Amino acid sequence: MRKKKIMLVFGTRPEAIKMAPLVHALKAEPDKFELKVCVTSQHREMLDQVLDIFNIKTDIDLNLMKKDQNLSNLTSLILNEMQKVFTKYQPDIVLVHGDTTTTLATSMAAFYLSIQVGHVEAGLRTYNLNAPFPEEFNRQITGKITKFHFAPTPLSQKNLLKEGIKKSTISVTGNTVIDALHWILRLIDNDKDRQKKINDILDNILLFNWKTKKFVLVTAHRRENFGEGFLEICSALKELAIEYPKIHFVYPVHLNPNINKPVNRILKGIKNIHLIKPLEYESFIFLLKHSYMVLTDSGGIQEEAPSLGKPVLVMRETTERPEAIEAGTVEIVGSKQKRIVKGVSRLLNDKKHYQKMSRAHNPYGDGLACKRIVDVLLKI
Repeated sequence: MRKKKIMLVFGTRPEAIKMAPLVHALKAEPDKFELKVCVTSQHREMLDQVLDIFNIKTDIDLNLMKKDQNLSNLTSLILNEMQKVFTKYQPDIVLVHGDTTTTLATSMAAFYLSIQVGHVEAGLRTYNLNAPFPEEFNRQITGKITKFHFAPTPLSQKNLLKEGIKKSTISVTGNTVIDALHWILRLIDNDKDRQKKINDILDNILLFNWKTKKFVLVTAHRRENFGEGFLEICSALKELAIEYPKIHFVYPVHLNPNINKPVNRILKGIKNIHLIKPLEYESFIFLLKHSYMVLTDSGGIQEEAPSLGKPVLVMRETTERPEAIEAGTVEIVGSKQKRIVKGVSRLLNDKKHYQKMSRAHNPYGDGLACKRIVDVLLKI
């Protein structure tokens, strides 16, 4: 029987983290799959760090990252280049992840060549094309093209069914980010030298005792918060830092000038706010493990943090991950200063509320999502 030719395509750091354990799960079946890993390198340096940590060697690297790239030229560039890749390698199934520009353009290129698409993390929805932008559009269009939907939760499956997707094409798998998280934690726990290296990195970056002092981990980079949203977020952090001088706020700041400029202008020089460069994944997870709570507008951390018992406040007006809200691990506070301050203050002041959120059940899986995806692919 001929091996199935599978190609995994991704381009950003979050995609790489969530696809990495799937790469290894597919490689563990060499008699069944002929695997190719293709990266568009939509994020270059941050992507390379993840590939290195998870020990993944790519077969095709398009290296498409360019300075001042916009969504239109990036989409057209990926579409053209992926068509060439597919024409050369002729995969049976292309696996894409989530909601990036790489995901959208790769799926379109596969569709034009009648290649089957498998969508990992399928079915997330806000039903607002501008929130998050352009991710909601990307994942909805990808869903229309997809042949095999790997939905992380029953709610994701329900969204797809409402859109007329056949139930037989949907598999509820859990989220592969939990597989990745378990992988990294095992790696760190089993290697004392690795632990020391990460400790040394964080000790050099953070000018306080992060292992014993209480700190809030902040991640904020969403496009829809550019402008007024980031001014509100920064003003909230400044107010909180003044109100709670013994609490530290650690913010790995995205390199995008739309983020970097307002963050540094408003927050630089405040003693208990620590503006640091983006961390590689291992160090970030280790820092997350030691944090008190998370303040974010990001997606994946809404899934990772609850696995470590960390309450999450989301600085967006809506989330495509409502399961965590229902479970009680996540609350939406929006991007307005007053609501952010109120949400953080409650978690800092109300121990019962904190304990309730930190002990809530994580709805995103058990770390076996990749096994379930591979099982489906073996039956195709």
